[in-house]
Amino acid sequence: MIRGLWDRETVALILLAALLPMALAWLWLDAGDAAGRLLFALAVTGVWHLVFMFARAQPPSLSFALSALAVAILAPEGLGPVQMILGISFGTVMGELAFGGWGRNVVAPATVTLAFLGFGFPAAPWPDLVPPLAWAAIPAAAIGIVTGVMPGGVIAGAVLAGAVAVAAGIAPAPLVHAGAVVLVLLVADPVASAATTLGRWLNGLLYAGLLLIFAQGWTGAAPVQMAVAAALLASLAAPLFDEAAIAFWIARRRTRHGGP
Repeated sequence: MIRGLWDRETVALILLAALLPMALAWLWLDAGDAAGRLLFALAVTGVWHLVFMFARAQPPSLSFALSALAVAILAPEGLGPVQMILGISFGTVMGELAFGGWGRNVVAPATVTLAFLGFGFPAAPWPDLVPPLAWAAIPAAAIGIVTGVMPGGVIAGAVLAGAVAVAAGIAPAPLVHAGAVVLVLLVADPVASAATTLGRWLNGLLYAGLLLIFAQGWTGAAPVQMAVAAALLASLAAPLFDEAAIAFWIARRRTRHGGP
């Protein structure tokens, strides 16, 4: 049997190519220890993929590099190796490998990792994302949408809500920068986001709406912290949006064509 072109690893590889502008911009702007953080995250995530390969004959996936990149860019700063290993291990195993690997998980493993680190070590400062990194998210999203590996509806819904918020003057620049980066790295995960057209728009609108709510009421939280929390809740709501979209389609079909 000949495998088709669009298998799991092809999607992961194209996603990596789409995120390349962001990765290069981040490495260039944070030349100090950015490469070290990325290599560390790659090593820890890769080890767990190898463990599950030998223990459960579960093939490793290039998706581990996607998670490692997101964690390296967004993880709280000042954490030691043991803390990072705990967080990455929890996110990789409980967020992905325990479900059978990338493609079967409910929430992106990087989102689980970052949420774990945020709740487990609340005193650690979150990174400040500079504007050039947010600008680099634009070509990354464009490549992902054009190639079909990122959900265009999710990104469009979030951008629409964000544009309205910026026009209304309720979205400060640091929040926009963090929201854009997290949108591309976490929310636009093709596995953890909604799958239906309507569900994707609602998914993106919810992410942006939660981000704006957190910005108004979460005192003392960093923009990246608020964006990660919004991404986690938006991912958990994705199946509900798909269920609602399918129910709405069935109701419309019954109204138009009749039937039980």
